[in-house]
Amino acid sequence: MRKLDAGQAFQAGSFLLCVYSALQLTRGLDGTEFSGGRLTGPLLSMADSGTLLFILAIVLTVLFPRVAAAIGLASSLLCVPLCCFFIAPLPFARLFARGIEFSFQPPPGFHWRMWPVTTLVAVALASYLCIRRFVMSGLKPTPH
Repeated sequence: MRKLDAGQAFQAGSFLLCVYSALQLTRGLDGTEFSGGRLTGPLLSMADSGTLLFILAIVLTVLFPRVAAAIGLASSLLCVPLCCFFIAPLPFARLFARGIEFSFQPPPGFHWRMWPVTTLVAVALASYLCIRRFVMSGLKPTPH
C-alpha cells in the first residue's frame, strides 16, 4: 500500500471532516417535509450527493490525489447551498426561489448555528486544499 504524504493526509482529513459535519447538518431531515420541498428537497439531495462524493474522494486520495481533489471541489460546491439556506433562509429564498412561500416563516436575518457554520468552514478548508493540490502539482517538473 502506498504511504500518504502530508498533503494527501491533510486532504483526506479535510474530506473526513466535511463528511462528519455534513452528516450532522442533514441528520434527521430525510423523510420530513424538508426533504420534499420544492426548494429544500433539491438542496438536501445536493448535500447528500456531496457527502457521498466526499467519501469517494477520501478513498481516491490514496491512489489519485488530483482526481480526489477534483471530486472534493465538486463535493464542496454541492454542500454549500444547504449551509447558506440554514444560515440565511429568507435572503437565500429571495435570490434563488422567488415566489416560494414558507409554511413556517423563519425570523429575518442570519442564523449562526453550529453545524451550518462548521460545515461551511470545513468545506472552505477542503476547497483550499483541493485548489492547493492543483497548483502545487502544476509546479512540479515532469520526469523525462
